[in-house]
Amino acid sequence: MLHCCIFLCGAALMIIELTGSRILAPFLGTSLVVWTSLIGIILASLSLGAWWGGSLADRHPQARILGRIVLLAAWATAGIGLSKTWVLEFLQGTGTLHIVTIVATIALFAPAAVLLGMVAPFAVRLCLEDPAYTGRTAGRLYAISTVGSIVGTFLAGFVLIAWVGSTSILFITAATLVLASWMAEPSTKTLKGVSLVIFGLAVFFTRQQDSWREQRGFLDTDTPYSRVLVYTSKEEGTNRPTREMVTGPQGRQSAMYVDDPTALAVPYTRFYRLAEYYRPEMRRMLVLGGGGYSFPKYALAHYPELLIDVVELDPGMTALARTHFALKNNPRLRIIEEDARIFLQKTESKYDVILCDVFTSHYSIPFHLVTVEAIALMRSALAPDGVILVNLLASPEGVANRFYKALYATFKTAFPLIQTFAVTDPADGNLWQNLILAASSGPTPNVSNDADMQKMLAHALPAPLESIPPFTDEFAPVDRYITELSHRTNSAH
Repeated sequence: MLHCCIFLCGAALMIIELTGSRILAPFLGTSLVVWTSLIGIILASLSLGAWWGGSLADRHPQARILGRIVLLAAWATAGIGLSKTWVLEFLQGTGTLHIVTIVATIALFAPAAVLLGMVAPFAVRLCLEDPAYTGRTAGRLYAISTVGSIVGTFLAGFVLIAWVGSTSILFITAATLVLASWMAEPSTKTLKGVSLVIFGLAVFFTRQQDSWREQRGFLDTDTPYSRVLVYTSKEEGTNRPTREMVTGPQGRQSAMYVDDPTALAVPYTRFYRLAEYYRPEMRRMLVLGGGGYSFPKYALAHYPELLIDVVELDPGMTALARTHFALKNNPRLRIIEEDARIFLQKTESKYDVILCDVFTSHYSIPFHLVTVEAIALMRSALAPDGVILVNLLASPEGVANRFYKALYATFKTAFPLIQTFAVTDPADGNLWQNLILAASSGPTPNVSNDADMQKMLAHALPAPLESIPPFTDEFAPVDRYITELSHRTNSAH
């Protein structure tokens, strides 16, 4: 029974760690900084727990104490589910991303990790009967714990996170640890039984709450690749009802007018109409990043001859677009569930327009899509006179534009003509806002007579004055640039 306890504790630890990334994502993103903090703090907590557990086991080698340690770990795990939202809301924006992530990880995950780290050395002491077999005993128990961690990793990554909400996963894990506590020491059945009932009820009420919220227009769900919030709201200034999608901190990633699903509700998506200016006779469009499918829906409704391929890595995102954002089947729309770079490596198609909409959160930018090598793949998938339109978040000038300048330099390696448009205010160089970068090989478009198009063209920016080395597969310091951006924007507030 003790071996089963160790196995379950090892599995619980990895489930907590992987679920932790989903818990932090809406508030802090999923950047390298977040993953580094999460892994580093949990490893430090395990080290402390191993030292503490070994010392305690030498003084009090009793199964009763081990059972209590595991039961405390169960309650610490449930505590994450109970406190995560208010802890992260309190900490968000209080300091740099590095500091906030470390403090949040310590507050939420360190207690459970320390307690679970105590289990293996304590179990070794309890199983040690003959000093001649100390190494064999320790090796066997640590191997069982590691196998449990492997099972927990695949269970969380392939099953639980894709099918069960983050809070429910934590309560299920807590209930599992109660069972592990009973396996370590079957006494104190009443306390463990009460704990098991409480955690089971917590799972039930969490699921009921999620269902109740969804009926009222709020959805908090985990897809295979993201934690996604969907809710109804009203457009500022007009009070027009909208449905919003959020996958990370700092704003919304997609939105739709409830009364007109094909209209463009998010300002930056309206600038994708620049495709008409650069390629008025466009026939094929590639969209990298589906999200709520805002522009593909608009394009299907307004460009009757256009064929659209959308590459969206996350099938859960596409499912949400179908159920909550009025995405319908259309013979002119093809959806490819694949990583954008892998698709670019394989495709033989040539597109008149490529829309790159995968940089919508400055905390979580896929670096492998911003390098010279990635841009070369985009160029090879583009028709000779085609255009690429890229949405990114930065400031045109000042302290928050290093990512923009590096991305501009990267596109400059493949395209002779590059123009950038500031979505909100081209006159404020220090404003952090959506920028639309247009890259092409020509020819230069003609003057447009469309009034809306002229307004967008008036938002054109001059080329960056300072030169920054382009990103490459070998060296792409995306996380450093976006971390500097968060430091400076936080201090500006």
